[in-house]
This record gives sequence, C-alpha cells and structure tokens, in this order.
Amino acid sequence: MKILLVEDNKSIIKGLEYAFAQNGYDCEYCVSFNEAMQKAPFNYDIAVLDITLPDGNGFDLFGKIRKYSDLPVIFLTAVDDEDSVVNGLELGADDYITKPFSTRELIARIKRAANKNSKKNIITVSGVTLDLDKSAVFENGKQLELTALEYKLLSLLMQNVGRVVTRELIFEKIWDVSGNFVNDNTLTVYIKRIRKKLDADIIKTVKGMGYQVAEVSK
Repeated sequence: MKILLVEDNKSIIKGLEYAFAQNGYDCEYCVSFNEAMQKAPFNYDIAVLDITLPDGNGFDLFGKIRKYSDLPVIFLTAVDDEDSVVNGLELGADDYITKPFSTRELIARIKRAANKNSKKNIITVSGVTLDLDKSAVFENGKQLELTALEYKLLSLLMQNVGRVVTRELIFEKIWDVSGNFVNDNTLTVYIKRIRKKLDADIIKTVKGMGYQVAEVSK
C-alpha cells in the first residue's frame, strides 16, 4: 500500500514512517499544501491529511485531490471542534481522527478505508485499457508511452466513457492547479498526439463542446 502523508510535525512524520514501514506500507510525506500539490494526480492508495498546514489547510487540499483522484482520505488533526469534524466528513473523507492518537488505531482505520475502496479500477474501450491502479494505459496488451499530461487527459476521457467532456472541464481538471494558461490550440495538439499513439479511433470530437471516448463501430 502506498500512503501520502501530509503533516508538518516532524516527530509525527518520523513515528508514522516507522509504523507504516513495520506494516509493509510505503509512505511519501509532504510538509505543506504546495508540496502536496506537486504530487498530483495523486496516484496513492490512501492519503492522510493534517488540516492546519503552514501555507493552507487540509480541507482545501482535499478538494484539490478530488479533482484528480477518488483515493480514500483520512483527516489526522488536532482540530477537534464539532464543526470541523462534521465538515470533514461531509466533504467526503473516509475518516476523521484527532490528535493525540493511537498509531495502532490509525493503521486499523487505514486498513478499513483501503479495503472499502479496494476494487480494481480498470476501464477498457475497444482494446484500449486504462489501469488506474498502475496509472497506465495499454492497447491490446502493450503499454502506451504517454507523457504525464497525456495520461491525465486520456484518463479523464476514459473515466467518462460515452459522455461528452467539455473543454472547460478539461482545463479545470487538468491545468488549473499549475496556474498555466492553456488555450484551445494547445489542447487540440495534445489530443492529436494521443490519437497518433492509439490504433483504435476511440476519441471523438464533439464540435463546439469537447471530446468523447466511445467504442469503435465495427
């Protein structure tokens, strides 16, 4: 299991790294909101988030993570007022644990949340397979060589098979975090690059709206 830990207390980080390793888990930690955002698209099995961060808060970070991934999230925080607990759970977090905490209890709750969300995330369209667990795309068994941005774009389209994904939504989901301005021409170039790497013509242009992934008609 691969865990993203967002926590600015070095003592807690050290203790959890040891506990996670003892249980066979890989852990990557970040000490700030901005550092955590560099981990997008958040290809982890679970995230453990503090709420009070030096440059932001865990609730906002949760919202950013949800733009990229539906991985389980547990809030681990000293913020223990009722409104914050309710807010965290209503946002969609899998659990909310207050400090001080039991490491054994945290690990038990991590296992429970991970098991609840352990379904295999595989989507196949006309021989093209998106494996969300491996963050990879295969065509007829062969892995495609995609850049990080190409993968994010194709992943977004394939997770919405049969639906039209608007250009606006693509910009919001893929490019807004970086803060870079991307125009329609740039998106068109990325779509062309992905199409060149695919044998199956699964990406359809919906004029005036966006793009759609659909089964190829035989």
